[in-house]
Amino acid sequence: MGDLSTPLAYLLLTWAVVTGILVILVIYRTTLSTREDDQIYINKAEDSMMAAEQRAIVGKLDRLWRPILSLTLLSSALLLASAGVWIWVGLKRF
Repeated sequence: MGDLSTPLAYLLLTWAVVTGILVILVIYRTTLSTREDDQIYINKAEDSMMAAEQRAIVGKLDRLWRPILSLTLLSSALLLASAGVWIWVGLKRF
């Protein structure tokens, strides 16, 4: 592993950072979605407060959709590019 070419090392490092951010966003989205499931209404006042909170949570979940999708695509592309560079470096040594 100490003999990695520089482009491959940069690709793998970038992939690790992007994937780390993706994992953090997915964990955050999961914790929000568990709060979305909590729906206990006792009276009208609490009903309106809880409904407003639920709308805010759903709004956050909707806003997280695009960055999670983008980071997933970027992570996949970087992983495929890393595999391609790794194969290219391996074939170049022969």
